[in-house]
Amino acid sequence: MEAASDKLANDILLLDMRNICDFADYFVICSAESSKQIQAIYEEVESKLKKAAVKPLHFEGSTGSGWVLLDYGSLIIHIFSPEARQLYQLEKLWEQANMVVRIQ
Repeated sequence: MEAASDKLANDILLLDMRNICDFADYFVICSAESSKQIQAIYEEVESKLKKAAVKPLHFEGSTGSGWVLLDYGSLIIHIFSPEARQLYQLEKLWEQANMVVRIQ
């Protein structure tokens, strides 16, 4: 979350998924105002986790599509444009998850 915040991500949400799914323990969901900002957040997250010797298992989406997913196994990070976040509505889809923290 700190890496996303460092690059001025909006509405950062950390969800505890442990009681409702078996493929991840936590989701981070955040928004970015432009494709350049999505890229900057993605690069910052990847850089900070790489320094901690943590590499992504999977990557999906593209900055131009308005959505990027970084899969670190127990942690999945979603970086959305505001329009894509509204379209996918992950907060609503996973509303049973416990909200750990929200930074608006």
